[in-house]
Amino acid sequence: MSEPTKKTELVRGLTLTAAMMLVAGSMIGSGIFRKPATMADQLGSPELLLFVWIAAGLITLIAVLVNAEVAGMIDATGGQYVYFRKMYGDFTAYLYGWSILSVIQTGSQAAIAYAFAEYLGYFIKYPQLPQSWQEFAVFMPLVGDIHPFADFGTKAVAISVTAFLTGVNYMGVVFGGSVQTIVTFIKIASILLITFLLLFIGNGSFSNVYTGFALPHKSTASFISMLGLAFAGAFWAYDAWNNITFVSGEVKNPMRNVPRALIYGTLIVICVYVLINAAFLYVLPIDEMAKSPLVAATAAEKIFGSNGASLISIAVIISTFGALNGSILATARVPYAMARANLFFKSLGNVHPKFGTPHTALLVQGIWSCVLVLSGSFDMITDYVIFASWLFYMLGAFGVFVLRKKMPDVARPYKVWGYPFTPAIFVIFAFLFLVNSIISDTQNAMMGLILVASGLPFYFFWKYRQNKNS
Repeated sequence: MSEPTKKTELVRGLTLTAAMMLVAGSMIGSGIFRKPATMADQLGSPELLLFVWIAAGLITLIAVLVNAEVAGMIDATGGQYVYFRKMYGDFTAYLYGWSILSVIQTGSQAAIAYAFAEYLGYFIKYPQLPQSWQEFAVFMPLVGDIHPFADFGTKAVAISVTAFLTGVNYMGVVFGGSVQTIVTFIKIASILLITFLLLFIGNGSFSNVYTGFALPHKSTASFISMLGLAFAGAFWAYDAWNNITFVSGEVKNPMRNVPRALIYGTLIVICVYVLINAAFLYVLPIDEMAKSPLVAATAAEKIFGSNGASLISIAVIISTFGALNGSILATARVPYAMARANLFFKSLGNVHPKFGTPHTALLVQGIWSCVLVLSGSFDMITDYVIFASWLFYMLGAFGVFVLRKKMPDVARPYKVWGYPFTPAIFVIFAFLFLVNSIISDTQNAMMGLILVASGLPFYFFWKYRQNKNS
């Protein structure tokens, strides 16, 4: 019997459907179930709440269109890390790749796993550590105290599901992609079912949705600050759309399918988010919505009583499970690409001889995600992740101008609509969003910056080693 062929390269096995479900499935996770209440409290207006969801979706779509042009040009596993290398060179690319591993994607995974564990806790009462352990704190300059053992039962479950899905994706991209496709179909169907039940069975009123644009009485500065924070919440729910670019080297016919998957997947999510928020508002007045952290469960209780919360909890468990799987599947390809470019530990560029996956990168990513689970609460983690993400989204959009100048003759199967205005609008908006975050949410912005900057010593070490060996 002949021995199976040893795999040394990643497997190109993801179809357009799998790629599209990776986009939508990575985006639809915890945010749509956790952020509406916080945003309702910040805005105080149902019309403004829906406006922010629509506007954030359209702004995200602009970012998607911009990245679709680059994704159609460059076929390589590693996604935006590879794009940044073409745009700006090794330094920016490395800093982005480091940030993906240190905060952006691993922090996202930690937050999603945390939400998964919170909703699973509706059915299971978690044991907790003694109070003295829960009060133990680690102080970080510019950030403050971090309590790693607070709510440890929830964190332990979050760590466990992260380890499990890391194992699933360790066993193969086709297997992980199949899991992603199935779970994404289920959770989109679940959200649409919830929306239908709330709108057609719920004892609500459209007067909750439209109040004549009666805005809360706030100063201009306070209003802008709250609007910026509300956008941050919506952007968290829309985040992770770019996960597909990390695995573009494993997508069939990527120069055609990756841009299509980005656009179609994002449009699906915008529709789903606006519909479910309209349904929440139909059942819950804005003030009641603001007081309910688990707004979906509260809305469902209006229809089904106590059983409603159980149904919603199951839907969120499915949703977060799929989003976490999609993030784990995609993200490990960035440190893999960095290692292949000799800018990271060589072992992270290894491919499993049997499964054809970046197994070492997956394990390192999983371990660090579990560490970040211990770093804070759901809202704290999401806020510092979004700040770091948008720093690089801004650079990525500006990079389209750079590539148009540096690589004018390279074939572009898709060109961003509205160039140069659409990418310029996005760059300006992203810059203002980051400035507002630093002013309004300084602690979490600093946490994001610290994790991004922590990669600088490693970069100079790798460059020194490269120069020494050359």
